Amino acid sequence: MLDKNGIAKRIAQELRDGWYVNLGIGIPTLVANYIPEGISVEFQSENGLLGMGPFPYEGEEDADMINAGKQTVTTLPGASIFDSSTSFAMIRGQHVQLTVLGAMEVADNGDIANWKIPGKMVKGMGGAMDLVASAENIIVAMMHANKAGESKLLTECTLPITGVQCVKKVVTNLAVMDITPEGFKLLERAPGVSVEEIQNATAGRLVVEGEIPEMIL
Repeated sequence: MLDKNGIAKRIAQELRDGWYVNLGIGIPTLVANYIPEGISVEFQSENGLLGMGPFPYEGEEDADMINAGKQTVTTLPGASIFDSSTSFAMIRGQHVQLTVLGAMEVADNGDIANWKIPGKMVKGMGGAMDLVASAENIIVAMMHANKAGESKLLTECTLPITGVQCVKKVVTNLAVMDITPEGFKLLERAPGVSVEEIQNATAGRLVVEGEIPEMIL
């Protein structure tokens, strides 16, 4: 199965030349490290940065240059820094072609829960609500199961929902799946992972048609 970097590397294959891409907190931030050769994309961070580059090497960090998850990042030539209102005008105006988000749960109809666990302190919902309400192409990067081994891919989210029927694709440490009216459609399986293992780890509806190829990373 994949680790977090493997998930990010697979999602990077979904990038297209010329796209503007928003990366959420957590696994999505790693996608900036794996841009395929021959394409140019502009990464947008909702705290007001366009032209975000990969993570800096140790010793080269700039504490003032951070992403939405407060991790130090680099900027690429031509990068732009602006206030949050401009950043969210870009998001709400649908000027971003791809949004990559982390999630605590995803339902097989495309619902996503990624902002709050009841009883636990949170700083706020952040920009997730704007992203799921405005983005037309959302890929979720997540682990297939939680720390207790319970599936995070469900028929219905149990946690407070961030967005309804908005997720288009899910990439986990086990599989790549599209969201369809029939449920999660299995497209690819992680290296060394069987279809049966994915079926056993998925609580939501899972559509398996024909031979499922192994991911190429």
